Amino acid sequence: MTVIIRDFTPDDAEGFARVRRAAVPYMIMTAESIVYDVAHIHPDAHFQPLVAEADGEIIGTAQVGLVHDSPEPGQGFLNIYVHPEHYGRGAGSLLARTAEERLVALGARKLFAWVMDEPGNRAFAEKRGFRASRSAHFLHLDLANAALPPLGELPPDVELRTAADFADDPRPLFVLDAETMSDEPGDIEHEFTDFEAWLAETWRHPLLSHELTSVVLVDGRPAAFSAARTDRATTRYGTVMTGTGRAHRGRGLAKLAKTDSLLRARAAGFTDAVTGNDTGNGPMLAINKWFGYEIRQTEVQHVRELG
Repeated sequence: MTVIIRDFTPDDAEGFARVRRAAVPYMIMTAESIVYDVAHIHPDAHFQPLVAEADGEIIGTAQVGLVHDSPEPGQGFLNIYVHPEHYGRGAGSLLARTAEERLVALGARKLFAWVMDEPGNRAFAEKRGFRASRSAHFLHLDLANAALPPLGELPPDVELRTAADFADDPRPLFVLDAETMSDEPGDIEHEFTDFEAWLAETWRHPLLSHELTSVVLVDGRPAAFSAARTDRATTRYGTVMTGTGRAHRGRGLAKLAKTDSLLRARAAGFTDAVTGNDTGNGPMLAINKWFGYEIRQTEVQHVRELG
Protein backbone atom coordinates (compact mmCIF):
# COMPACT_ATOMS: atom_id res chain seq x y z
CA MET A 1 0.00 0.00 0.00
CA THR A 2 1.55 3.26 -1.18
CA VAL A 3 1.73 6.20 1.21
CA ILE A 4 1.35 9.62 -0.40
CA ILE A 5 2.01 13.04 1.15
CA ARG A 6 -0.10 16.02 0.19
CA ASP A 7 -1.35 19.36 1.45
CA PHE A 8 -4.22 19.38 3.91
CA THR A 9 -7.65 20.42 2.62
CA PRO A 10 -10.80 21.10 4.68
CA ASP A 11 -12.14 17.72 3.57
CA ASP A 12 -9.29 16.11 5.54
CA ALA A 13 -10.30 17.73 8.84
CA GLU A 14 -11.99 14.72 10.43
CA GLY A 15 -9.14 12.39 9.52
CA PHE A 16 -6.54 14.90 10.67
CA ALA A 17 -8.22 15.29 14.05
CA ARG A 18 -8.63 11.52 14.41
CA VAL A 19 -4.88 10.94 13.98
CA ARG A 20 -4.02 13.71 16.43
CA ARG A 21 -6.42 12.39 19.07
CA ALA A 22 -4.94 8.90 18.74
CA ALA A 23 -1.35 10.14 18.99
CA VAL A 24 -1.88 12.88 21.61
CA PRO A 25 -5.08 12.00 23.50
CA TYR A 26 -4.49 14.65 26.17
CA MET A 27 -4.57 17.56 23.74
CA ILE A 28 -7.94 18.89 22.58
CA MET A 29 -8.29 19.15 18.81
CA THR A 30 -11.34 18.93 16.56
CA ALA A 31 -11.98 19.01 12.85
CA GLU A 32 -13.45 22.48 13.26
CA SER A 33 -10.39 23.76 15.10
CA ILE A 34 -7.83 22.63 12.51
CA VAL A 35 -9.86 24.21 9.70
CA TYR A 36 -10.08 27.41 11.74
CA ASP A 37 -6.34 27.41 12.44
CA VAL A 38 -5.47 27.04 8.77
CA ALA A 39 -7.82 29.87 7.82
CA HIS A 40 -6.86 32.32 10.57
CA ILE A 41 -3.21 31.88 11.48
CA HIS A 42 -1.02 34.87 10.55
CA PRO A 43 -0.04 34.77 6.86
CA ASP A 44 3.63 35.29 7.75
CA ALA A 45 3.59 31.84 9.35
CA HIS A 46 3.06 30.22 5.93
CA PHE A 47 1.15 27.55 7.84
CA GLN A 48 0.24 24.57 5.67
CA PRO A 49 -0.46 21.22 7.31
CA LEU A 50 0.38 18.01 5.49
CA VAL A 51 -1.31 14.64 5.55
CA ALA A 52 -0.04 11.14 4.85
CA GLU A 53 -2.66 9.06 3.06
CA ALA A 54 -2.80 5.33 2.35
CA ASP A 55 -5.70 3.72 0.44
CA GLY A 56 -7.81 6.81 0.98
CA GLU A 57 -7.24 6.89 4.74
CA ILE A 58 -5.29 9.61 6.55
CA ILE A 59 -2.68 7.88 8.70
CA GLY A 60 -0.31 10.76 9.53
CA THR A 61 -0.27 14.53 9.92
CA ALA A 62 2.26 17.36 10.05
CA GLN A 63 1.86 20.94 11.19
CA VAL A 64 4.40 23.01 9.26
CA GLY A 65 5.19 26.72 9.34
CA LEU A 66 7.43 29.58 10.39
CA VAL A 67 7.59 31.22 13.82
CA HIS A 68 6.34 34.57 12.57
CA ASP A 69 6.18 36.43 15.90
CA SER A 70 9.79 35.91 17.01
CA PRO A 71 12.49 38.60 16.80
CA GLU A 72 14.82 35.90 15.47
CA PRO A 73 14.01 35.21 11.81
CA GLY A 74 14.35 31.88 10.08
CA GLN A 75 12.80 29.60 12.69
CA GLY A 76 10.48 26.88 11.47
CA PHE A 77 8.37 24.22 13.15
CA LEU A 78 7.24 20.75 12.10
CA ASN A 79 5.16 18.60 14.43
CA ILE A 80 4.56 15.14 13.00
CA TYR A 81 2.16 12.50 14.28
CA VAL A 82 1.35 9.08 12.85
CA HIS A 83 -1.60 7.01 13.96
CA PRO A 84 -0.25 4.29 16.28
CA GLU A 85 -1.95 1.60 14.21
CA HIS A 86 0.14 2.62 11.19
CA TYR A 87 3.66 2.83 12.56
CA GLY A 88 6.41 1.35 10.42
CA ARG A 89 4.93 2.23 7.02
CA GLY A 90 7.24 5.19 6.32
CA ALA A 91 4.61 7.88 6.76
CA GLY A 92 6.62 9.76 9.37
CA SER A 93 9.77 9.82 7.25
CA LEU A 94 7.90 11.04 4.18
CA LEU A 95 6.12 13.76 6.19
CA ALA A 96 9.40 14.89 7.75
CA ARG A 97 11.22 15.04 4.41
CA THR A 98 8.43 17.01 2.75
CA ALA A 99 8.09 19.39 5.70
CA GLU A 100 11.83 20.04 5.91
CA GLU A 101 12.06 20.76 2.18
CA ARG A 102 9.18 23.21 2.44
CA LEU A 103 10.69 25.03 5.42
CA VAL A 104 14.10 25.30 3.76
CA ALA A 105 12.41 26.81 0.71
CA LEU A 106 10.82 29.40 3.02
CA GLY A 107 14.23 30.38 4.38
CA ALA A 108 14.21 28.49 7.67
CA ARG A 109 17.63 28.06 9.29
CA LYS A 110 16.54 26.41 12.54
CA LEU A 111 13.84 23.77 12.91
CA PHE A 112 11.84 22.87 16.03
CA ALA A 113 9.84 19.68 16.47
CA TRP A 114 7.95 18.24 19.44
CA VAL A 115 8.51 14.49 19.75
CA MET A 116 6.86 12.04 22.13
CA ASP A 117 9.29 10.87 24.81
CA GLU A 118 9.49 7.30 23.58
CA PRO A 119 12.63 5.51 22.33
CA GLY A 120 11.41 5.02 18.77
CA ASN A 121 10.25 8.62 18.36
CA ARG A 122 13.41 10.10 19.84
CA ALA A 123 15.58 7.87 17.65
CA PHE A 124 13.57 9.01 14.61
CA ALA A 125 14.32 12.66 15.40
CA GLU A 126 17.99 12.08 16.21
CA LYS A 127 18.48 10.15 12.97
CA ARG A 128 17.30 13.24 11.10
CA GLY A 129 19.87 15.46 12.82
CA PHE A 130 17.72 16.86 15.63
CA ARG A 131 19.02 17.21 19.18
CA ALA A 132 16.82 17.00 22.26
CA SER A 133 16.09 20.24 24.12
CA ARG A 134 13.37 21.00 26.69
CA SER A 135 10.44 18.78 27.59
CA ALA A 136 6.79 19.16 28.57
CA HIS A 137 4.16 17.02 30.26
CA PHE A 138 0.54 16.30 29.39
CA LEU A 139 -1.53 15.94 32.56
CA HIS A 140 -5.01 14.61 33.36
CA LEU A 141 -7.43 15.18 36.23
CA ASP A 142 -10.52 13.13 36.99
CA LEU A 143 -12.62 16.26 37.30
CA ALA A 144 -15.81 14.44 38.22
CA ASN A 145 -14.24 13.03 41.40
CA ALA A 146 -11.50 15.55 42.19
CA ALA A 147 -11.49 17.10 45.66
CA LEU A 148 -11.61 20.69 44.50
CA PRO A 149 -11.32 23.33 47.22
CA PRO A 150 -14.05 25.92 47.77
CA LEU A 151 -13.26 29.43 46.63
CA GLY A 152 -13.53 30.87 50.11
CA GLU A 153 -13.80 34.55 50.94
CA LEU A 154 -11.97 36.83 48.53
CA PRO A 155 -9.75 39.72 49.67
CA PRO A 156 -11.51 43.09 49.41
CA ASP A 157 -9.48 44.16 46.37
CA VAL A 158 -10.05 40.89 44.46
CA GLU A 159 -12.97 40.00 42.19
CA LEU A 160 -13.69 36.97 39.99
CA ARG A 161 -15.04 37.35 36.47
CA THR A 162 -15.03 35.34 33.24
CA ALA A 163 -13.73 36.18 29.78
CA ALA A 164 -17.36 36.58 28.70
CA ASP A 165 -17.47 39.76 30.79
CA PHE A 166 -14.89 41.26 28.41
CA ALA A 167 -16.82 40.61 25.21
CA ASP A 168 -17.11 44.31 24.43
CA ASP A 169 -13.43 45.05 25.02
CA PRO A 170 -11.03 42.09 25.36
CA ARG A 171 -7.88 44.24 25.05
CA PRO A 172 -7.13 44.12 28.83
CA LEU A 173 -7.00 40.34 28.56
CA PHE A 174 -4.69 40.58 25.56
CA VAL A 175 -2.30 42.76 27.54
CA LEU A 176 -2.28 40.31 30.45
CA ASP A 177 -1.94 37.28 28.14
CA ALA A 178 0.98 38.90 26.30
CA GLU A 179 2.81 39.65 29.56
CA THR A 180 2.39 36.18 31.01
CA MET A 181 3.21 34.40 27.74
CA SER A 182 6.43 36.40 27.48
CA ASP A 183 7.54 34.86 30.78
CA GLU A 184 6.73 31.28 29.78
CA PRO A 185 9.82 29.02 29.61
CA GLY A 186 10.71 27.98 26.08
CA ASP A 187 13.36 27.76 23.40
CA ILE A 188 11.71 30.34 21.16
CA GLU A 189 11.34 34.01 22.03
CA HIS A 190 8.01 35.52 21.01
CA GLU A 191 6.85 39.12 20.72
CA PHE A 192 3.15 39.37 21.55
CA THR A 193 2.27 42.79 20.14
CA ASP A 194 -0.35 42.12 17.46
CA PHE A 195 -3.80 42.59 18.97
CA GLU A 196 -5.66 41.75 15.75
CA ALA A 197 -3.73 38.49 15.37
CA TRP A 198 -4.54 37.61 19.00
CA LEU A 199 -8.22 38.26 18.36
CA ALA A 200 -8.19 35.91 15.38
CA GLU A 201 -5.94 33.16 16.73
CA THR A 202 -6.94 33.16 20.42
CA TRP A 203 -10.02 35.16 21.36
CA ARG A 204 -12.27 33.98 18.53
CA HIS A 205 -10.91 30.43 18.42
CA PRO A 206 -13.78 27.91 18.33
CA LEU A 207 -12.32 25.86 21.19
CA LEU A 208 -11.94 28.77 23.61
CA SER A 209 -14.69 28.87 26.21
CA HIS A 210 -15.25 32.45 27.36
CA GLU A 211 -17.65 31.22 30.03
CA LEU A 212 -15.12 28.81 31.58
CA THR A 213 -12.10 31.12 31.26
CA SER A 214 -11.77 32.71 34.70
CA VAL A 215 -10.25 36.15 35.27
CA VAL A 216 -9.10 37.57 38.60
CA LEU A 217 -9.41 41.33 38.95
CA VAL A 218 -7.37 43.33 41.45
CA ASP A 219 -8.68 46.84 42.01
CA GLY A 220 -10.84 46.37 38.93
CA ARG A 221 -8.09 45.33 36.52
CA PRO A 222 -7.20 41.85 35.20
CA ALA A 223 -4.34 40.41 37.25
CA ALA A 224 -4.55 36.65 36.64
CA PHE A 225 -6.50 34.25 34.44
CA SER A 226 -6.99 30.61 33.53
CA ALA A 227 -7.94 30.06 29.88
CA ALA A 228 -10.16 27.07 29.06
CA ARG A 229 -10.83 25.13 25.89
CA THR A 230 -13.50 22.52 25.26
CA ASP A 231 -14.49 20.56 22.17
CA ARG A 232 -18.19 20.97 23.00
CA ALA A 233 -18.88 17.43 21.79
CA THR A 234 -17.50 15.56 24.81
CA THR A 235 -17.05 16.14 28.52
CA ARG A 236 -13.35 17.01 28.13
CA TYR A 237 -12.11 20.40 29.32
CA GLY A 238 -8.58 21.73 28.88
CA THR A 239 -6.58 24.50 30.49
CA VAL A 240 -4.31 26.05 27.87
CA MET A 241 -2.81 28.91 29.88
CA THR A 242 -2.85 30.03 33.50
CA GLY A 243 -0.88 33.07 34.50
CA THR A 244 -0.51 36.12 36.72
CA GLY A 245 0.74 39.58 35.87
CA ARG A 246 4.20 40.35 37.24
CA ALA A 247 2.96 42.97 39.70
CA HIS A 248 0.57 40.52 41.39
CA ARG A 249 2.58 37.33 41.72
CA GLY A 250 2.96 35.59 45.06
CA ARG A 251 -0.65 36.06 46.17
CA GLY A 252 -2.04 32.75 44.91
CA LEU A 253 -4.11 34.41 42.20
CA ALA A 254 -3.26 31.84 39.51
CA LYS A 255 -4.48 29.07 41.79
CA LEU A 256 -7.63 31.08 42.50
CA ALA A 257 -8.31 31.57 38.78
CA LYS A 258 -7.80 27.89 38.03
CA THR A 259 -9.95 26.81 40.98
CA ASP A 260 -12.79 28.97 39.74
CA SER A 261 -12.44 27.66 36.19
CA LEU A 262 -12.36 24.02 37.32
CA LEU A 263 -15.43 24.51 39.51
CA ARG A 264 -17.27 26.16 36.63
CA ALA A 265 -16.28 23.33 34.29
CA ARG A 266 -17.50 20.64 36.66
CA ALA A 267 -20.77 22.49 37.23
CA ALA A 268 -21.20 22.63 33.44
CA GLY A 269 -20.92 18.82 33.23
CA PHE A 270 -17.29 18.32 32.23
CA THR A 271 -15.72 15.22 33.75
CA ASP A 272 -12.12 15.12 32.46
CA ALA A 273 -9.57 17.94 32.68
CA VAL A 274 -6.36 18.03 30.66
CA THR A 275 -3.48 20.47 30.54
CA GLY A 276 0.17 20.75 29.55
CA ASN A 277 3.22 22.06 31.41
CA ASP A 278 6.80 22.77 30.48
CA THR A 279 8.90 20.65 32.83
CA GLY A 280 10.83 23.78 33.80
CA ASN A 281 7.69 25.55 35.03
CA GLY A 282 7.94 24.42 38.63
CA PRO A 283 5.29 26.76 40.08
CA MET A 284 2.58 25.65 37.66
CA LEU A 285 3.49 21.99 38.00
CA ALA A 286 3.16 22.38 41.78
CA ILE A 287 -0.28 23.96 41.40
CA ASN A 288 -1.48 21.18 39.12
CA LYS A 289 -0.12 18.50 41.46
CA TRP A 290 -1.98 20.23 44.31
CA PHE A 291 -5.22 19.92 42.32
CA GLY A 292 -4.54 16.23 41.72
CA TYR A 293 -3.43 16.24 38.08
CA GLU A 294 -1.33 13.24 37.04
CA ILE A 295 1.32 13.13 34.29
CA ARG A 296 0.16 10.92 31.42
CA GLN A 297 2.50 11.72 28.51
CA THR A 298 5.76 13.60 27.99
CA GLU A 299 7.07 15.19 24.82
CA VAL A 300 10.53 16.55 24.10
CA GLN A 301 11.27 19.50 21.84
CA HIS A 302 14.03 18.77 19.37
CA VAL A 303 16.07 21.36 17.48
CA ARG A 304 18.01 21.15 14.23
CA GLU A 305 20.37 23.84 12.99
CA LEU A 306 20.59 24.00 9.20
CA GLY A 307 23.84 24.78 7.44
